Amino acid sequence: MAYLPEMWHDFGVTIGGLAGALTGLLFVAVSIKSDTLAKSRSLRSRAAQTLVLFMTSVLAAIFLVAPQPGGALGGELIALAAASGATLFVLDRRGGHDETNRVARYIERASPNSITSVLFGVAGITFLASAGGGLYWLVPAVVTGLAGGVINAWLFLVRV
Repeated sequence: MAYLPEMWHDFGVTIGGLAGALTGLLFVAVSIKSDTLAKSRSLRSRAAQTLVLFMTSVLAAIFLVAPQPGGALGGELIALAAASGATLFVLDRRGGHDETNRVARYIERASPNSITSVLFGVAGITFLASAGGGLYWLVPAVVTGLAGGVINAWLFLVRV
């Protein structure tokens, strides 16, 4: 099953719906706390990182359910990992290390940015190689990205 994308269709549909709903939660959290977020470049960058975490899972789900050759799916997962990893890295640098804001420090410590990107990349590489786990790597990638995003969104709601 690790190398049969058609067997992962329901997983993709479920993850797409879940990540989409969580993206909506993030927009609610950000809109409720928009005044505070507008004052802090670090918090804005952390909010953007959370959005990237959610959207990475959304895009992976779309790639997974789209009817296409296996090579395209593997390449898309690798490209997604590279793009999300680079974006998360830039946002992390832009956010800096805000020692004055407790929420920014918590998010910085708990954020699974690099882990999520690496796991999506491993899924794509092992899928293309037909060895090493293939699409099974999507499970920890999605769990890590969504869990980190939920923690970040929760911190925006209760700590900011």
